[in-house]
Amino acid sequence: MSRPLTDQEKRKQISVRGLAGVENVTELKKNFNRHLHFTLVKDRNVANTRDYYFALAHTVRDHLVGRWIRTQQHYYEKDPKKISGGWQMEEADDWLRYGNAWEKARPEFMLPVHFYGHVEHTSQGAKWVDTQVILAMPYDTPVPGYRNNVVNTMRLWSAKAPNDFNLKDFNIGGYIQAVLDRNLAENISRVLYPNDNFFEGKELRLKQEYFVVAATLQDIIRRFKSSKFGCRDPVRTTFDTFPDKVAIQLNDTHPSLAIPELMRILVDLERLDWDKAWEVTVKTCAYTNHTVLPEALERWPVHLMETLLPRHLQIIYEINQRFLNRVAAAFPGDVDRLRRMSLVEEGAVKRINMAHLCIAGSHAVNGVARIHSEILKKTIFKDFYELEPHKFQNKTNGITPRRWLVLCNPGLAEVIAERIGEEFIADLDQLHKLLSYVDDEAFIRDVAKIKQENKLKFSAYLEKEYKVQINPNSLFDVQVKRIHEYKRQLLNCLHIITLYNRIKKEPTKFFVPRTVMIGGKAAPGYHMAKMIIRLVTAIGDVVNHDPVVGDRLRVIFLENYRVSLAEKVIPAADLSEQISTAGTEASGTGNMKFMLNGALTIGTMDGANVEMAEEAGEENFFIFGMRVEDVEKLDQRGYNAQEYYDRIPELRQVIEQLSSGFFSPKQPDLFKDIVNMLMHHDRFKVFADYEDYVKCQEKVSALYKNQREWTRMVIRNIAASGKFSSDRTIAEYAREIWGIEPSRKRLPAPDETV
Repeated sequence: MSRPLTDQEKRKQISVRGLAGVENVTELKKNFNRHLHFTLVKDRNVANTRDYYFALAHTVRDHLVGRWIRTQQHYYEKDPKKISGGWQMEEADDWLRYGNAWEKARPEFMLPVHFYGHVEHTSQGAKWVDTQVILAMPYDTPVPGYRNNVVNTMRLWSAKAPNDFNLKDFNIGGYIQAVLDRNLAENISRVLYPNDNFFEGKELRLKQEYFVVAATLQDIIRRFKSSKFGCRDPVRTTFDTFPDKVAIQLNDTHPSLAIPELMRILVDLERLDWDKAWEVTVKTCAYTNHTVLPEALERWPVHLMETLLPRHLQIIYEINQRFLNRVAAAFPGDVDRLRRMSLVEEGAVKRINMAHLCIAGSHAVNGVARIHSEILKKTIFKDFYELEPHKFQNKTNGITPRRWLVLCNPGLAEVIAERIGEEFIADLDQLHKLLSYVDDEAFIRDVAKIKQENKLKFSAYLEKEYKVQINPNSLFDVQVKRIHEYKRQLLNCLHIITLYNRIKKEPTKFFVPRTVMIGGKAAPGYHMAKMIIRLVTAIGDVVNHDPVVGDRLRVIFLENYRVSLAEKVIPAADLSEQISTAGTEASGTGNMKFMLNGALTIGTMDGANVEMAEEAGEENFFIFGMRVEDVEKLDQRGYNAQEYYDRIPELRQVIEQLSSGFFSPKQPDLFKDIVNMLMHHDRFKVFADYEDYVKCQEKVSALYKNQREWTRMVIRNIAASGKFSSDRTIAEYAREIWGIEPSRKRLPAPDETV
């Protein structure tokens, strides 16, 4: 009789058999040694950890390549629809300095991208001439499916200067200028999202956006014309079926130039008439909005676009004229509506509203959570919804359970699999079966034990990285996301200081110990976000060194927040902070990751929090603060921070401490900008939710004292996470926007006989 498997053996079994799906471990080891010796020219006496990583990467890549090629063959054979798809210090991350084992350069598909120049109107149509040409070099990365032998392609682009770039300057001795010009061309893909507070930054950002769009669209059209696998010659000559074969999802306004670029190609190069080209473009493109904040919706200055992309500006003007004619016909005499809906905004600086362009040029428009999609229809896109209500949809975001549970939290994945099997990895709705274990004492113990193991592991990491002693039995209170006023890290800070003041006031009283972690990055040019980071670190400096507080309260700012750090902190978190002002967060996905990994949520009814609370039951969430309608009423009445400051003594004490330099004794006025903003210019109404937030945090502490009940609530949340799988999200996009039926079909491996 075989002995029962140990926990460690079970974990290995799930990670190898269930996730990796490795058929032959011996063969993998042989390939690993082959790559170490013959690819990297190293042996085990001289190889370092990076060499081992590259040998393993090459080995796994070999495993993928056969399936990758087979997948592309399958797509071409079947002719399916393609889918395109202290102070913060910024330091350059030269992540390609050692190369990237996972990517494959495709110089044979290098494409020209044009900038500047001017437009000539001839009898054969418009011609964009005298342009500066920059080459787009494609790099392909394999993206494997889960246990189905499908390996899709992510194609990225790198900017290269043409070989003859300013060669005449070089020949007459202008070598330095030629090199500088070459660097300017290649800067397009060297820096991501430059600070666009200055003209050169705006120009580079617009160049980046057009560069990726132009290269991708040329590539899409080349593929569309070549219908047989391996064929480099055009086969299709008509674009009637283009929308049936191609879907372009505009992910926010950054790729919005795809609309005028596709029109330029169809009208100027392929010689389609305008109406046919517009029909093809609208049927092909769809737009996903990710924010309701007006400052985040791109509006490009006309003078910049006229210089950089003169033909596109002409096309946008034509799109706008025809669009406004439709609006005028639908709403005769409504001149103000025409002004509101125009793609061109008049003012001191004339601008193109890229969100309006996206809506006009798409057949579908969606938000990323139900409440967000409704807000779009009622507020910033109300006029467009009234014109074309059929365009508007919702697609609630999702996360992949493979990375955000099985990979980052194998212990939890294992105890779930022991109860309900492994099908949940590809069908997250299966998690609802866990509801039958909510009173199972063994399961409650297992879930609590895994959480404690994750906390111990992360505590050791924090002590090593931050030299701060962590109480692993404390409540791990985590807020990790971009630093932004609307996400209200400041509300969290006010609560931390309130807790600190309460401990100082009653040092002998029992307080549930907390370790508060805040992490995220501020945009380089966003002063207030950088000040918020500085405030968190300053609070930590005071709180963490106060002997009266001891280990009852710790404050840590998690530096350089990134996916690899998220994979450590999310499985260890007890409490997930999702505290944006109601109506400002489009969706959030961190909230879903925390929920799936056994953290309880304290949050406003905003973004996907609404649907998460609906799935789990509001009684299993810590909900506080204003709802969207409350915020609207407060806006109508007028938000006055002074009223809250005068009425709430604990809030007044916190603000006085910030004003007096309590947390910055060497620079007493360090946080004056934060105080001034909170008191006089706070668009996100931090004080209005302060009192309810603090009371809700008291409920959190009370429940944490009862670990059994806490864990039962955790289980209910995990069981309700199924809706928030990206598998569900992508299936909805496929069926309802791209017009294709998603499939879980497994392709045969290259060595399998069909």
